[in-house]
Amino acid sequence: MKTNKIFPIMLIMVIMATTSVFSQAKITVKGSDTMVILAQKWAELYMKSNPSASIQVTGGGSGVGITALINGTTDIANASRPMKQTEIEKLKARYNTLGVQIPCAKDGITIFLNEANKVQELSIKQLSDIYSGKIKNWKELGGNDAEIRLYGRENSSGTYVYFHDEVVKADYATNVQSLPGTAAVVNAVKKDVNGIGYGGAAYAVGVKHAKVKKDSKSTAYLPTEETIGKGEYPITRYLYMYLRNRPTGETKKYIDWILSKEGQMIVIEVGYFPYK
Repeated sequence: MKTNKIFPIMLIMVIMATTSVFSQAKITVKGSDTMVILAQKWAELYMKSNPSASIQVTGGGSGVGITALINGTTDIANASRPMKQTEIEKLKARYNTLGVQIPCAKDGITIFLNEANKVQELSIKQLSDIYSGKIKNWKELGGNDAEIRLYGRENSSGTYVYFHDEVVKADYATNVQSLPGTAAVVNAVKKDVNGIGYGGAAYAVGVKHAKVKKDSKSTAYLPTEETIGKGEYPITRYLYMYLRNRPTGETKKYIDWILSKEGQMIVIEVGYFPYK
């Protein structure tokens, strides 16, 4: 008789546990390495206030995230660049949708220099000449007589694409060392007195930030909330979330929270800037 009483109770407990698991709303987020720290912080704080939600965040680069969105293996693709037309066409061919673009933060691509580097500011043209290999020595920029060592991102990175399209506007020099993540770029420049790198503002710790100007006659600026808000810093971009369709349910609730004052405060805490 005791066994018969225990069995129904155990069965109810199993059913309750199973129901709890299946009722949990799971959201997958994949893509931009620039956004990983921010996306993980958003997910962590949101799940703390919404225990029924399960949010999984992984990086890999903007291109990887967008490919996962097209393949149906992620709900949200984080990207530090706009989707390419070829990617939009693939999404349309598979799902008959152009996708949904949601700007969620702003970033000032920061130019990293070693603390010992005498150079203080650079123009867009000088950055282009450096990364395309036309300028090879720091003395051409007012620095020491030393070869410039170039560090950058891998080609799956949205930062790589954005910097190429908006700054370099030419083929990257063959001696650019491609590294898997902005943190690796910062670390390389930190150790290399003749190094230069680029990446998201939130990662710029332990290195000097070069001021950037549009041209030789313009004022040079550091990426700050004020200069980015006013449009003064010349290498400013949006950070995006992409979805296949308009968000619904828990996903919509999560994105609405990200765009709220509370979510945008986290953007500032991490080291990026509000999207508006």
